[in-house]
Amino acid sequence: MIRRWRRRSRQARVELFTRWTLYALPWIMLLAMAGPLPERLRSEAPANGLAWGQFGLAVVQNLLAIPLLRRGIEHRLREQAAPRGLLALAGTMMVVGQCAGVALLVVDGAAEGSALVSAATMNTLPFSLACPLLLSVRALTLVHAGVAAATLAALAVAGAGVLLSVSSALAVLLMAGLSAFSVRSSIWILEVMWELDASREVQARLAVAEERLRFGRDLHDVMGRNLTVIALKSELAVQLARRGRPEAAEQMVEVQRIAQESQEEIRDVVRGYREADLQVELAGARSVLRAARVDCHIDYRIPDDGDGTGAGGELPPAVRSALAWVVREGTTNVLRHAEAARCTVRVGMGRTTDGGRTAVLVMENDGVPEVVPEVEPRVPGASGNGLKGLRERLVPLGGTLWSAPGEGGTYRLRAELPLNEREEREGREAPEGVGV
Repeated sequence: MIRRWRRRSRQARVELFTRWTLYALPWIMLLAMAGPLPERLRSEAPANGLAWGQFGLAVVQNLLAIPLLRRGIEHRLREQAAPRGLLALAGTMMVVGQCAGVALLVVDGAAEGSALVSAATMNTLPFSLACPLLLSVRALTLVHAGVAAATLAALAVAGAGVLLSVSSALAVLLMAGLSAFSVRSSIWILEVMWELDASREVQARLAVAEERLRFGRDLHDVMGRNLTVIALKSELAVQLARRGRPEAAEQMVEVQRIAQESQEEIRDVVRGYREADLQVELAGARSVLRAARVDCHIDYRIPDDGDGTGAGGELPPAVRSALAWVVREGTTNVLRHAEAARCTVRVGMGRTTDGGRTAVLVMENDGVPEVVPEVEPRVPGASGNGLKGLRERLVPLGGTLWSAPGEGGTYRLRAELPLNEREEREGREAPEGVGV
């Protein structure tokens, strides 16, 4: 049970806690209201058997309340069909329990008035907990108003006092209202929670779709006119060639030139799509994560010496692009695979074992389910190709990528790229940097 609990997401844990709280509530109320029952059964009261029967009916109603609550939650959250047969059975049991309470009063007299009020509440509670999720507010109100009116009329006919009759009817209405409010508000919170989780997933998908649309628009703008010109000139060249005109060769040369230009333009579009800028990705990560209510902190520690060699405030373009892709993939993993409340991104300089300089990016977030021993860890990127693709990008630059879960449900992603080769070509010694 502990392993299953730890592997669940926070949303699933909240739903599971809510479910079992509602399942346990009628049993807690049954034990509280059946407290005087043992003392009564030790007496020589003539209706002991009837009292036992009423208690048994309450137990049966509690057993019916669990599947009713489960089906009701599924009906509200997953739009499953309502169990009408089970609902009718629970309503019948409630009516039978109320009849048993009235019969108990007729046989035993009005001396046990408080016990009758408790019995009315005990018989109403299971149905009142399960039905708010399966019936409309109007139908629920009519059902319990009818039960309360029937209880009041039956007690009046049985000769009970006004106070006892009114108290029993009010107990039915009060328990129905309190149960309906508690159950509906609890499930409403679950609905809002799952909607927020789904909206965050949709937000990530919309970001990907928007980027695809942008790429499609750029590609259409670049290629639309050129392909039209190529088609027209090719058709003209065919017509000229059929007539034996020498201008056909000139038109095909022009087609070749336009095709070559189109290839270059496509490469530029794809290059712009594939390349990413580190500063832009850092700003985008902060904006997207904060929109998802994740506290994002950016710590950029690249010392600026102002010589533009890549050792100061400006990292080499290839390094900037590679680290930008790490930020982009890490942000996507935080949104899709974690339930983070905070995320920290640190960019700075480091040292290798032989004294070389490196650019280091560390991305750390919380909200990762604790890894259970002997169970395959479910961490960001463990089952996808995102981190594998990042490693393939870093390998040609001599970089490394490391990722692992940490203590307290945290997850760390670390990318390191060497700067030695560029500094040797520039013929200079790198200044002391700030470690990460």
